[in-house]
Amino acid sequence: MTPIELYYWPTPNGWKITIALEEMGLPYKVAYVDIGKGDQFAPDFLKIAPNNRMPAIIDPVGPDGAPISVFESGAILLYLARKTGRFSGDGARARVAVEEWLFWQVGGLGPMAGQAHHFLKYAPQLDPPQDLAYAKDRYRAETARLYGVMERRLAEHRYLAGDDYTVADMASYGWASLWQGQEQTLDDKPHLARWLGELAARPAVQRGMAVGAHKRLANVADNKAAAKILFKR
Repeated sequence: MTPIELYYWPTPNGWKITIALEEMGLPYKVAYVDIGKGDQFAPDFLKIAPNNRMPAIIDPVGPDGAPISVFESGAILLYLARKTGRFSGDGARARVAVEEWLFWQVGGLGPMAGQAHHFLKYAPQLDPPQDLAYAKDRYRAETARLYGVMERRLAEHRYLAGDDYTVADMASYGWASLWQGQEQTLDDKPHLARWLGELAARPAVQRGMAVGAHKRLANVADNKAAAKILFKR
């Protein structure tokens, strides 16, 4: 099988796709998009990802046998699920639930947890420091609310979309695995803790999270050049 080309950097959004590719057993080759160096603005990359964000893929064997490029992590997950016929729900009602929780992640958990990371971890270390109490409280609280939504859902279902593990879980895991950096607690969220532990034990999740781990910056704010590109500071 011809490998899928994955344009990637080891972040929660990138992890979604490496986890999915590993779970689905699809061959792929990685082209690293070093977001700290501005690779996401390269003209060739913008041809497949016009929003200058990774991840993106090129499938050399698209739906009609011709190559196709796909950008946006949620769209990529749905594309891969359709391609393989896996992890997207068994039946029309199940597919609706998968899509609900996938869109919940891309529209809610990812953006809010990302802002929590930014204002809690990175902004206070910028030059000059941007230690903004209002922003920190707002995004910490909204992330907590979203984890409360997950906790209530997982109290009634094994996985986010129901009884089956799907791309909705793959989408949310990377962000939720970083709950400590978002200044959250699992003490009152036993079902979320159970879900995190179960996914962390999956070999495909472990392999997906390991892709490019050595390239991940411990603290972007310490890298002045990267901070200037990523945060316009």
